[in-house]
Amino acid sequence: MQLSISDMILQAGPMGQAVMLTLLLFSLASWSIIFMKNRLFRKAVRETDDFMEAFWSSKTLNDAEEAAQKFPLSPEAAVFSAGFAELQKINKIRNIKDGTHSNEPLEMQLATMDNLKRAIRKAESMEIAELGSNLQFLATTGSAAPFIGLFGTVWGIMASFHEIGQRGSASLAVVAPGISEALVATAAGLAVAIPAVIAYNFYANKLIEIENEMQNFSTDFLNLVERDLLSRV
Repeated sequence: MQLSISDMILQAGPMGQAVMLTLLLFSLASWSIIFMKNRLFRKAVRETDDFMEAFWSSKTLNDAEEAAQKFPLSPEAAVFSAGFAELQKINKIRNIKDGTHSNEPLEMQLATMDNLKRAIRKAESMEIAELGSNLQFLATTGSAAPFIGLFGTVWGIMASFHEIGQRGSASLAVVAPGISEALVATAAGLAVAIPAVIAYNFYANKLIEIENEMQNFSTDFLNLVERDLLSRV
């Protein structure tokens, strides 16, 4: 009698079914992360393009900040908002302390750039962490799923040998069902691992591209602020 894969799984022993259930849970979680990240990255890239266009067409930083609020998923917009908020804090402290900062030495004005740089670097780290969240689960799935499937295979083969010992026969009719059930676990492990590995590598490379573009924007933003400080001297 020929059995389908579903019949093999249903007729497998408790350990074999536990292995298949574990792989199923890994697969469902992996595909959920894959679809979620696909949607998030696409929106982030699209909103970043729109923000960059709005940023370079803005006449003032206040206008750019208003534009940044319209793109909550853009890493560059988040970095700019963090930098803009830090600039506001610095200006507020100066105005309270001195009433004006137009006559400050250049060294003191440039020293404030350290605070701004730290705020921007922190925002960059937070954005990368948010975009890269759950990607490690894909890496874990890609490395663990084949071994989980292999464990199911070994267990199934052990069960087949146990069946041979009980029946006292090593005929194909005795061995084939158990071996086929065992090999299904190996195939299931690979089926779970391969998409997870491909997705992890794709999104990891995409994350590096986004990080590089975000750092380039941060450098441009810091240059604009430094030029503004120099123009006041």
